Amino acid sequence: MTLETLAKDISKSAKAEADAMIAEAQKEAEAIVAEATEKAATIRSEAASRTEREAEQIAREVVASARQANQKEILVARRKVLDETLAATRAELSSAKMKGRASLLKSLMAKADEIGNDFNVRPVEMDRKALSELAGKRGMGDAVEGLGGFVLEATDGSVSYDMRFDTLLDASWKDELSATTKILFD
Repeated sequence: MTLETLAKDISKSAKAEADAMIAEAQKEAEAIVAEATEKAATIRSEAASRTEREAEQIAREVVASARQANQKEILVARRKVLDETLAATRAELSSAKMKGRASLLKSLMAKADEIGNDFNVRPVEMDRKALSELAGKRGMGDAVEGLGGFVLEATDGSVSYDMRFDTLLDASWKDELSATTKILFD
């Protein structure tokens, strides 16, 4: 064997070995790329799934928050209507020209008659004239503040019965608030 042949054999052998190493490296590279592609797909899928869950959670929270805000607005609006209704009722009761005022005063004085005659009548000033005609033998005392009506007070000052429109309205409002709300909003 000559040196030339030996060089060719070594060269062939080295080339074959290099080709085998390159082929092996390419297979490893392809496996690494495939594994990396698979990991990237898994990460993308997990990220998309996590993002979807987070988006759904945020959507639920936004909807719940919007519902709560709407409920609050409805409650505020209802409260405003109730307050306006009470204010309108107070305004009507405070009017000297209120229809039925005289009969309401008569009815209250009839209740006072059931309580007894040894009381003084302390009227709201706008009702003084009408009440002095209805008071009978009862004395008329100093005026009291209010929308109308009177306070029935024992002559010794030990007991009093508040028959002012304000007090009656407040008690009636508390007792009938549920029914009033039902009438206004159902």
